[in-house]
Amino acid sequence: MDIHRIRYIPYNPTPINCVAFSQSVASKKSGPVRLAIGRASGDIEIWNPLNGSWFQETIIHGGKDRTVDGLVWVTEPEQELQNGKRIPGRLRLFSFGYSSTITEWDLEKGRPKHQSSGTHGDIWCLGVQPFVVPGKGGDRSTTKVYHTGKKLVAGTMDGSLVLYDIDDGELRYDRVLARAPSKKTKMVSIAFKNRNTVVVGTSQSCILVYDMRNGTTLAKMTLGSDLASGAKEIIAWCVKCLDGGDIVSGDSTGELRIWDGSTYTQAQRLKAHSSDVLSLVTSADGSTIVTGGMDRRTALFRKSSRSGSRWAKVFHRRHHHHDVKTMASFEGHGMSVVVSGGPDATPIVMPLQNAGIENHRALSSLPQDPPLQSAYTSRLIISWWDREVSIWRLPASVGDLSDQSHDKHDVTKNWKLLARVLIKGEANITSATISADGSLLVVSTTSEIKAFHLRPRDGVWWDELKITKIDIEEGITATGATRTLLSPDGQWLCLVQVGSAVSLLRIDSSSDSSEKPTIDPKVIRLQRIRRQIPKNTSLGGLGNYDRTITQAAFSPDSRMLAVADLAGYIDTWIFSQQPPKLQGLEQDHDDAVSDDDSSDSSNDEEDTEISNNIRWRRNPNAALIPKLHAAPTVLSFSNHIPPKDPSPENDEINDYTLLAVTSKPQVIFIHPTMGSLTSWSRRNPISTFPSEFRDIRDLVKGALWSDGRVWLYGNTYLFMIDTTQDLANLIPNGSAPESDLVAQGRKRKRGPDSGAGNKMARGAVGPTKVSRHLQGGETEELPIDGPVLDPVDEDDASQAGNDSDDNETDDEVRGELALLRGNQGKALQESQPRHGPAFWYTFKYRPILGIVPLGGGDREEQQGGGSIKATSNGVKSKALEVALVERPLFEVDLPDRYLGEDGFER
Repeated sequence: MDIHRIRYIPYNPTPINCVAFSQSVASKKSGPVRLAIGRASGDIEIWNPLNGSWFQETIIHGGKDRTVDGLVWVTEPEQELQNGKRIPGRLRLFSFGYSSTITEWDLEKGRPKHQSSGTHGDIWCLGVQPFVVPGKGGDRSTTKVYHTGKKLVAGTMDGSLVLYDIDDGELRYDRVLARAPSKKTKMVSIAFKNRNTVVVGTSQSCILVYDMRNGTTLAKMTLGSDLASGAKEIIAWCVKCLDGGDIVSGDSTGELRIWDGSTYTQAQRLKAHSSDVLSLVTSADGSTIVTGGMDRRTALFRKSSRSGSRWAKVFHRRHHHHDVKTMASFEGHGMSVVVSGGPDATPIVMPLQNAGIENHRALSSLPQDPPLQSAYTSRLIISWWDREVSIWRLPASVGDLSDQSHDKHDVTKNWKLLARVLIKGEANITSATISADGSLLVVSTTSEIKAFHLRPRDGVWWDELKITKIDIEEGITATGATRTLLSPDGQWLCLVQVGSAVSLLRIDSSSDSSEKPTIDPKVIRLQRIRRQIPKNTSLGGLGNYDRTITQAAFSPDSRMLAVADLAGYIDTWIFSQQPPKLQGLEQDHDDAVSDDDSSDSSNDEEDTEISNNIRWRRNPNAALIPKLHAAPTVLSFSNHIPPKDPSPENDEINDYTLLAVTSKPQVIFIHPTMGSLTSWSRRNPISTFPSEFRDIRDLVKGALWSDGRVWLYGNTYLFMIDTTQDLANLIPNGSAPESDLVAQGRKRKRGPDSGAGNKMARGAVGPTKVSRHLQGGETEELPIDGPVLDPVDEDDASQAGNDSDDNETDDEVRGELALLRGNQGKALQESQPRHGPAFWYTFKYRPILGIVPLGGGDREEQQGGGSIKATSNGVKSKALEVALVERPLFEVDLPDRYLGEDGFER
């Protein structure tokens, strides 16, 4: 594999403003659990904890001048049917963005469902009135459940406490419950002590307690004045209520205050941070408090077991590079974690009950679905961010750079930004795709779809682009698309709309490259297989959200389309050119329905299909494809194209190979036409995969094929698996014992944990910084994050090299890669031995935004006269060449952060 290591492609993760779990405490019967993360760009990320796997399922994209500053989940009360079965409560997600509007989101379609606003100021905090009032001592017989009168309570910047009605699945402005005595008072935080008592933190050095029934003020708890900083007023940035009724607050003085819930008096005051306390969470049993501050610290407090039950600080850590702005906790399903976020855009998962026993874990700030694609033959790379698409080109291949003089081919100058396309409108880009020859670019948002024709300005070289807009029928673009995909031959455009509807558009290209292609206005609606989903699942919880399509792939010859949803179901369709007589017989069984405005146009539709002799039909064996154990993260076809007339003796290899990687994890290879697993996949389940792959916590983001080898990559790793060798029987040359691999830099071995990091090793406590002295150079301080026994950046040591030779040189490492490339052109049977390692991995590249394949360089263009054509399988028989894009956090521009009293960062 030849790699272009790229860091100039812009993608700046936006700050995290809020995080929220669908429920803070869960049981087996409490329904699904999801984590919502709101960012400053207006995007909302939906994560599935998956018992510690942490899979980013979908992203609800925002728009221009939009932001998400608060998120609230509402779980409707469960319902009991006549047959005794219970339907879990429906999950609803609400948000606000420092405006007077509250938005409810449709997770199935990925767009707003309801919006409401009232005659009040901007909303600064939002809470939901509890629906369930537990009985005394946890007695379920005396537990009250309110199915009506459900309210959202919002605190505004003008000192108003506002009610919104959310009964019957609606969102309506109700009334103003109460107003603060001063117009300068801002409601900045909110918490519920019980159904009828709400606690509000304000900006005027006080915490107010209101009665939800009549809006009267029950108590006013004063915070005093901030004499140290000179500010007149203290801001109560966060308030929470403990299980016993006591109130906890964090304010702008950096103090954590405990209030008696019965007398509303201060019981204890602790100095938690050197600056503002911005966020805090509590455990379900009320025994632990976790705070986050502007000083980047995350502090943990626990109640002592001695008499008096005083709170004490246990420890503090600096997991973040900036303010710890928001926090949320979750306990249940064997997990007990706290998720925090801030301007550094990285979610941090910290153990709650096992704090001090387990390590923390940093989730990726980059999207699970890479915002990258490449035009293979023209060596173009497109990347999108917010409402802008950037088009780049790498003119010289790795062979050109190594063979030619450095004056002509400078590695540092082997890239050029050809164009930037700004999409008009307010919605951010949800997906983009480019054809293999780089002539067609399609971009989608939640409200529209746009297509552009790209061609070289001089007609030969791709040094300058001429971009022309292509018209698309307005009825097609009205609903936008969550995912777009062009077929390898550039003749079909796949659209995933409203989350789960699959459509196809035919593209008519001219033989003259200077003429722009046309898009057929007739839409082909592909019908998915109806799955037997229990009604209590579809009517409650997240509804049909699991049927949201997140992965789509065309076969290399563009004659098969496969899609997969969050539930793990795979649907496939086959492109066929059939005689007219057969088309009339199969009309009742065909699942490709052409869309037309009039209902009496079926005859015209049939005539059009007969004249063209083309049809997309459902794969006859699609129902035989096994259901995945978890949501897919990768769906990709191999480069193998089966012959049109397969031999009955070799049915195993005369079918497409579809790779599916799930979040569990699970790696399987499927023959979609036959609806069965490949023989290699049956012989090599995930349990036979090397521990270097199974112990990685980061999920797989993408896959690339090179003959029988598949390259899987995630946020921090690149892994190769040779499918011509059995992993269970073959041992790579020079493989070391497992204990030696740990010392060489392999990822930490996974074990049972509470959803964050693995358990701390004995003796792992050590220095936090190491000074490196170079002779004749400056002294550099290197921070150490995590246990010392995890040198994952030592890439040379992490290769599958010879264990007897510890002093492995760079030439020997290159020789191993050359060995991998040397065997790519050999077509060996699976039963025959193959030289080279069965797997290979590296942790050198991090964090990886995405990896895309590239075709020939300038020399091939000169030999071909500037006209490059793809081979039958879309990949040329040579060493795989890719562009690997990294986006390290230190290259991301962050806002100014808090400095200590001495003027330097602490």
